[in-house]
Amino acid sequence: MNKTYGMYRAEDKFSCTEKQLLLLQSRVKTVMNPDTYSRNSSYRVTSLYFDDYADSRLSASEDGVSYKSKYRIRMYNGVSDAIKLEVKYKAYNRVYKKSETISREMAETLIAGSCVSEDRHSMESPVTLFNLAIKQDLLRPKIIVEYDRNAYVFSPGNVRITFDRNIRASNDISGFLNDTYACTMLHEMNRILEIKYDEFLPGFIAQLLESGNMNQTSYSKYKLCREQMGV
Repeated sequence: MNKTYGMYRAEDKFSCTEKQLLLLQSRVKTVMNPDTYSRNSSYRVTSLYFDDYADSRLSASEDGVSYKSKYRIRMYNGVSDAIKLEVKYKAYNRVYKKSETISREMAETLIAGSCVSEDRHSMESPVTLFNLAIKQDLLRPKIIVEYDRNAYVFSPGNVRITFDRNIRASNDISGFLNDTYACTMLHEMNRILEIKYDEFLPGFIAQLLESGNMNQTSYSKYKLCREQMGV
C-alpha cells in the first residue's frame, strides 16, 4: 500500500465569487505549476465522509471546536483503482493528513461498516484508525462531497493553492464507488480558495492572492454539504 504521512500545515480558506477565482487563478498559474492531477485543467474530487453514531465530527464543525478530525475515502475523476483512505486532523488553521491508497475491496468493506485486515499496517495507519473508529464509535459513511478543482504547487514552503468550484453533495452512498450517484449543488459558498503551506507563504505569492474583498472562512465542505442535504 502507498502511504503518505505528513506534518501539520497551515490551511487558510476563502469564500470567493467566480470572478475572483478566475482573477487569482490567472495570476497564480504564471508562477506556480499545476499539480499532478491538474495538467492545466480542472479535475473532479469525490470524497465519502464518515462520522460516528453521535455525529461527533459534524458537531465539532458546528460548535467551532479548535481540535477536530475527519475520516474520508477519496477518488479523483471517478477512478476507483486509486482510492485514498484519509484521516485529517485540524488544530485551529493547521492541518495534518494521513493518507493511504487502498483497494476497491477494502473500500467496500469499510463502507459496509466492517473492519479490514490490519496486516502490514502500523498503529498510525489510516486503515488502523478507521478500524478503531468503526469498533469503538460505530463510524459509518454519511455523505458524498464533490467539486471541481484546479491546483497549483510551489516547492519552497511546500505551497499548494486550490481553486474549488461547483461544490455539490449526494446521499447516494451506494453509488460512490461506481460513480452512479446524483448530486445537488450547494446554494451558497460553492467556490472556495484554499492556501496550504508548511512554515511560510512566500511574500510574492501572498501579494498575488490579494483581492481586497475575499471572505476568510472556517466552514468545512463536509458541514456545508450535510446542511444542504439536511442530514
